[in-house]
Amino acid sequence: MSLDALRGFDMFWIVGGEGIVHSLADLTGWALAIWASTQLRHVEWDGFVFYDMIFPLFLFIAGVAMPFSLTRRAERGEDRKKLMLHAVRRGLILVVLGIIYNNGLFRVSFAETRFPSVLGRIGLAYMFAALIVVTTKLRGQVMWFVGLLVGYWAAMKLVPVPGFGAGQLTVDGSLAGYVDRTLLPGRLYLGVHDPEGLLSTIPAISTALLGVFAGTLLRREVPGETRPRKALMLAGAGVGCLLIGYLWGFAFPINKNLWSSSFVLFAGGWSLLLLALFYLVIDAWGYTKWALFFVVIGMNSILIYMAGSFIDVAYTTNFFFEGLLSPFGAGQRVLWWIGFVLVEWAFLYFLYRKKVFLRI
Repeated sequence: MSLDALRGFDMFWIVGGEGIVHSLADLTGWALAIWASTQLRHVEWDGFVFYDMIFPLFLFIAGVAMPFSLTRRAERGEDRKKLMLHAVRRGLILVVLGIIYNNGLFRVSFAETRFPSVLGRIGLAYMFAALIVVTTKLRGQVMWFVGLLVGYWAAMKLVPVPGFGAGQLTVDGSLAGYVDRTLLPGRLYLGVHDPEGLLSTIPAISTALLGVFAGTLLRREVPGETRPRKALMLAGAGVGCLLIGYLWGFAFPINKNLWSSSFVLFAGGWSLLLLALFYLVIDAWGYTKWALFFVVIGMNSILIYMAGSFIDVAYTTNFFFEGLLSPFGAGQRVLWWIGFVLVEWAFLYFLYRKKVFLRI
């Protein structure tokens, strides 16, 4: 349950939580609200705020789920080829959904189509991580995890880019941006670079693998290894990743747009700490009632993410709340965003009660 709740917590900020915080900061001017608002805006290039963790946390959670799905099925004797085909199919479906999310259906020309996407990165990173999990044991998975991070760092620092040389980690001078401009058709998000481009997908595989390691720990049964102890081990690993990522950042800056190796570890450290907290409170201590709000979102996370492209939630929010909110003056915007989230949640709760979930 903690995994569904954490996924829902992650999606909450994307589907309206940030709007509540931003509008509250604008309304009140409170120092805490303004600080929280800045934490919900991506840094322009180098650096890290809370909002930069939302994307890698979702991919990390996908990795955590693998030992409870793919690994368990492999242990039951399911054909390895079948498991690999499942991973490839799921990955490619997410790539297609990501393209549709970015561009709609047949709305833009090929030259204006943006092919990289958030869902596409999740799909590709999940797919390759799943193939590694199916074909290797834990030792091999750790070797892949380290090798991908170190190899990406070496490539970004040592491979020269025409016109810029080697080791340039700028928007237009990095190797990742050069690969995007050279190989990707259509439009890049930043013109000369795409945050979800090809080369930077390689370290994202390690983000998923870090989740696999966490899921393996949660799933294993060792005498004397209680749930609180597992939560403590996750937290310890999280602190270790934070420290290594921070130190690596001096040589390879923490950068979400480049998905730098230091970013993988730093964001992964926070992901491990959040998982440890949710697992301890929900699964170890049994405090579950409060988590229903997030569980309802987390169990249909892809559906609500895609829904914004073809369901006008703002129209529905106005229909139900616009008249009720008019007496509240300057506070209308905060209340409107709360109503926006409630409309989405009511829709998801209806599906939850009907046991309708979008599975890929």
